[in-house]
Formats: sequence, C-alpha cells, structure tokens
Amino acid sequence: MKYPSTYDLYDTQEAIGKQWVEHPSPEQRRLLGLARDALRFVYATGQPYRFEEFRLGLESGARPPPGTVKQSRNDFASLEEELSSTRAFLTKLRDGAESARDKEVLQVIVDTLHFISVTAQHGAFSAYLEHLEADAPPYAIASFDTKEAAEAWLKNQPIPPDSADVLIADTYHYVIHDERRGVTRLPRTRILEYHLADLKQRNPPVAVASFATLEEAEAWLKALPEPARWAWVSIAGEPYLAVYHPNIQHRALYPLSMSNGYEIEDEEEEEPNET
Repeated sequence: MKYPSTYDLYDTQEAIGKQWVEHPSPEQRRLLGLARDALRFVYATGQPYRFEEFRLGLESGARPPPGTVKQSRNDFASLEEELSSTRAFLTKLRDGAESARDKEVLQVIVDTLHFISVTAQHGAFSAYLEHLEADAPPYAIASFDTKEAAEAWLKNQPIPPDSADVLIADTYHYVIHDERRGVTRLPRTRILEYHLADLKQRNPPVAVASFATLEEAEAWLKALPEPARWAWVSIAGEPYLAVYHPNIQHRALYPLSMSNGYEIEDEEEEEPNET
C-alpha cells in the first residue's frame, strides 16, 4: 500500500480521534497522544516518501518483530519503551477492529511508530515533542538565505522532503515534492502569520526585553547561549516575537504586525450544545 500524501494523514488522524473517544482513560489517551504526535512528526520532518519506502519494504518481505530496533542512546530508552507500549496498544486495537479499512489504517499508525524506532530517530522525535510542548512557532527543517540556495539543497537530497516547512530569508515556504512527476516546489506559506495571530490571543505580548532598534535586538538574540524557543520583545515600542529553532540552530525576529488580517474568528454558537 502506498502512503502518498495528506489523504492518509487525514485518515490516520481521524482514526486517532475515534479511538480517543472510545478509550477515555488517561493512560490510553497518553498513548494515543504519542501516536498522534508521531504521525505529525513524519510530516513535519518531510518524511512521507521515506516512510512509504519503509512500508513497501515491510510488505515485500517478512515484517520484523515488534522489538526490532536500532540501538538508541541510553537517554532515549524511556522513549523507546513508550513507543513500544503504544505499538502494542494500537496492535491490540487493530486486531479487534471490525472493518478491513480500520485494520489497515491502524496498521499504518503502528508502522509509523515502528519506523521511528527502526530508523533510530529517537533524538529527533524527542526534540519534536519538546517543540510541541513549548507551543513553539511552526517547525522548520532547514533555513536558507535565498530561494536558489534552498532549491540547490533540495536537488542534492537522495529523497527530497515533502510536506515540510523551510525558512527562506526568515519567511516560511512549504516543500511540495511529487515523486511521480519529479516536481519539487517551494511556495510561500502564511503559516507563521496565522500562528502569530493565534499566539496574540492566547498569550498577549509581554516583552521580556526592550530595544531601540532591530539591530540591537538581533545582537541580543544572537548572544544568548540557549534562547527560549519563543519570547515577546519590544523594538521601538512595537511587539516582536523572538524565535529560536534549535534543530537548525536558527534565530529570527518577527513583528507582530505580520498577523494583521490573519485572525481566525470563533464561530458564534446559537446554543451551548456539545460538539
């Protein structure tokens, strides 16, 4: 079975949501949450095609035992235990599923967890979980000064990333790779603008530092040995978001004014009905 793009991601996330409703215990939801984040990790890091090749390899030969993983560092042993427990839980759900489609989708989720383990991505996945926990700005897998540099980087990738974000001159671009047609595109995305608008509502700006000029703020951010993943600062009286991407060692400053016009208004409810 191919794992082509967003259709299967929608299916797997929908399956997680269904199981979330049917298994309300804190322990079960903790395992389902890890599975949900593993699915998001594969896409955020641009690995759908790499995962597709992994699954095709499983189908062409004998499926490895659930405990077959590459050696990971001792400090990731607890994460591997969590991945193993989640695989066992979802395997049990798969075996008890009534429809062939449910079994198939749950197997994709099990294979996602196995993919992370077998390819020894514990460190990257752990960092991604920290990224989510920190409510950090959108995840980016690389940063470039120019679009030409980004395109050159993509051409040199054995398996070009897909469905991931990269930064070009500190602006977000979405990597779209069509393996069948051999086409790779880098369209501009407004994901950061929406994030800023949402963050402004949830965490109104309270500056941790104030600067007279952008240059002063950039020098301050550059000098910090280990910045927070995000923090509000004030530059010439205007709120900015200071951002640190530890996975690519990149720092940037974004004016909150970028979010103007990107607010998503809550739908008004006629009755306080449960949804």
